[in-house]
Amino acid sequence: MPSDPIWWWAFGVQLLALPGALLPVLPSLLWLPLGAGLWVWHVGWSAGWLSLGLACIVFLLGLIADLLAVALASARLRASRWAVLGAGLGLLLGLVGLLPALPFGGPLLGALFGPWLGAALVETLTASQPPLALGWLLAARRGALVGLAVVAGLLVSRVAQFVLALLGIAGFLLLSWA
Repeated sequence: MPSDPIWWWAFGVQLLALPGALLPVLPSLLWLPLGAGLWVWHVGWSAGWLSLGLACIVFLLGLIADLLAVALASARLRASRWAVLGAGLGLLLGLVGLLPALPFGGPLLGALFGPWLGAALVETLTASQPPLALGWLLAARRGALVGLAVVAGLLVSRVAQFVLALLGIAGFLLLSWA
């Protein structure tokens, strides 16, 4: 077990990636290169470059996973670019409990229903063709489906982020344990 306090600080910084991987408003995989960078600063480039390199690769893979998951989910239903923005706004409102329809749910339910509601409302309101008499119902249905697709993409992204965070932390442990 390492007795170096800087190693424990670097390990603690890397552990901050786990809660961030579960909640999209917190920074997640960014903590991996920061923790590895702290370790490299302490032991020197020649001893710690491999752990920093791995942390940067995991961080980049996380960015790609985020972009791909949401883009593929919204592209499947040909959603507008505003749907993802609506999902982000809905997530923020859901996490802080500002959604009046969810007074009983708390942040976890707000993190699930907020993005869906935000993406659905924005997609309904920014429909490419303005809905007429019965068209509002069809636009609302399509908005609900787009909202579901965006939330599915966010969930897939969160799972990928969590797995990558675990891999990054395990890699740091294996590469820096001395």
